[in-house]
Amino acid sequence: MLIAGIDDAGRGPIIGPLVIAGVLLDDKDVHLLKSLGVKDSKQLSPQRREQLAQEIKGIVINYHVERLSPAEIDRVVETGRKLHRLNRLEAHTMAKVIEALRPDVAYIDASDVLADRFGAHVSEKLTIKVKVISEHKADVTYPIVSSASIIAKVERDREIRELAQRFGDLGSGYVTDPKTVDFLERWLAQHGSYPDFVRKSWRPARELRSDAQSRQSKLS
Repeated sequence: MLIAGIDDAGRGPIIGPLVIAGVLLDDKDVHLLKSLGVKDSKQLSPQRREQLAQEIKGIVINYHVERLSPAEIDRVVETGRKLHRLNRLEAHTMAKVIEALRPDVAYIDASDVLADRFGAHVSEKLTIKVKVISEHKADVTYPIVSSASIIAKVERDREIRELAQRFGDLGSGYVTDPKTVDFLERWLAQHGSYPDFVRKSWRPARELRSDAQSRQSKLS
């Protein structure tokens, strides 16, 4: 039986894409993932994640990655309730990953507070017959989902590094990171508006921009 694990990375940041990854494996080979010591990507150092990602890709039958750009996220969030709309967008993107992999069973880490509802949103977009198992903390429970979590995180980290090489140190992309806030404030001061790799619909982004405009008006 072919199984897939699906997980995301970068749901909450103000900078960069939301990355969703999936891996495909025969269920009799899950022990190979366990032998690598895979676990939730947040529990691993960046170096260990990079190493494991390469090893996972060498074991699985296939893997697939989808990216949701800040512009795609903004379009959805600005047309309705942020959390609800983002959940639906992510569920539908997970369905794309599942269709690309074509497993018999797909284990997904649910983003909705109601795991069953999230699974239903994924299933409704599938055009192939797949059993969807949607659970909270699936990246901790199932090695196949942990593996997807690792690949998703490595892919997002790589994109953030590429942005930093082009535009300077922007931190982790989370608004809790002082480097990220400093980067955004400096960018606004220089350009007056955000670059396309910023989620403009996020409340912290709107607040930073409002503060920058207020300061500019006082100087005028």
